[in-house]
Amino acid sequence: MKRLAILGSTGSIGRQTLEVVRAFPDRLQVVALACGDNVPLIREQIAEFNPSLVFTNVEDVSCLSGGTQHLSLKEIASHPDVDMVIVATAGKAGLGVTLAAIRAGKKVALANKEVLVMAGKLITTEAKTNGVDLYPIDSEHSAIWQCLTGEDKEEISKLILTASGGPFRLKTEEQLDAVTPEEALKHPTWQMGVKVTIDSATLMNKGMELIEARWLFDVPLSRIEVVIHPQSIVHSIVEFIDGSSKAQLSMPDMRLPIQYALTYPDRWESPYRQEIDLGKIGLLQFEPVELNRYPCLRLAMLAGEKGGTYPAVMSAADEVAIEMFLSKRIRFTDISGLVAQTLDQHVAINEPSLEEIIAADAWARETAMASIGVAE
Repeated sequence: MKRLAILGSTGSIGRQTLEVVRAFPDRLQVVALACGDNVPLIREQIAEFNPSLVFTNVEDVSCLSGGTQHLSLKEIASHPDVDMVIVATAGKAGLGVTLAAIRAGKKVALANKEVLVMAGKLITTEAKTNGVDLYPIDSEHSAIWQCLTGEDKEEISKLILTASGGPFRLKTEEQLDAVTPEEALKHPTWQMGVKVTIDSATLMNKGMELIEARWLFDVPLSRIEVVIHPQSIVHSIVEFIDGSSKAQLSMPDMRLPIQYALTYPDRWESPYRQEIDLGKIGLLQFEPVELNRYPCLRLAMLAGEKGGTYPAVMSAADEVAIEMFLSKRIRFTDISGLVAQTLDQHVAINEPSLEEIIAADAWARETAMASIGVAE
């Protein structure tokens, strides 16, 4: 029985992780749940899964049953009753808990992009020091992980991440200026949280995934590429030095990479698996990325190359820009401009500590808000 702590249990990844748990009640046990302020949903989750440990951001702990402890996220992440920590929290909240889990020797399944984007070197160094493997939950990184099973990482020539291109792949620049939040939240193939969905429309999420892949697989950014693949069937490709390539294919369903992370190194027969009918799909389409259409991807690539505190600043400015777009204070096409303007003002630290990364995040938020005349 594998004992799980699910941090961010009321979010999209957290809810789908619980679907996987429901499919394997004799193999997976939820011992801890954590959420922000969605008390009604976590109350339902507690009633169903009966965890012994819970965290919420609100003072109302009436959702707790008699034998349930209310602990901090770090206490849950390092608790002796936990075997694996699923980090599905949003933003910088995942940094401290990921480090706590690593230092406690826990298996860590990562669904929080900001953890490796903001502090990739720090996190991976801690993981190596403590002998902890990081299990990616993103479909693209899970695909690379699966393709590399049994392979020598020294023989990698290139990593290729696929991107659907989002809902606006075929829109003109003029049409992009008029995009509404409602339109941007309609992803053509994936059901995700709000921020990730907007990042998928700008391709900022793919830029973040490039940075994540650089740290997860210890491959330089110069050997990681992105291609547009609208069908979202091929999730990533690994090219080797002999010219051969391996790809992982599956129908778009986040439960597959979640299950793979929870059950590794085994594969368990899934009751919800979707078989691929290639004859019915017919066409698997690939296109080069036009960076002039996706300036957020270009900014992420630049921040990743510069390193230091640049990726943390980029991530924080992007979060502010998305909030402003969703509240209709800026246009969809202004998101990249706000991120670029914030990066241009940043004086980076090359080998930052955790405290310096968090400070850079705070500076970027304040600077981005000031740029559009909004006081925090």
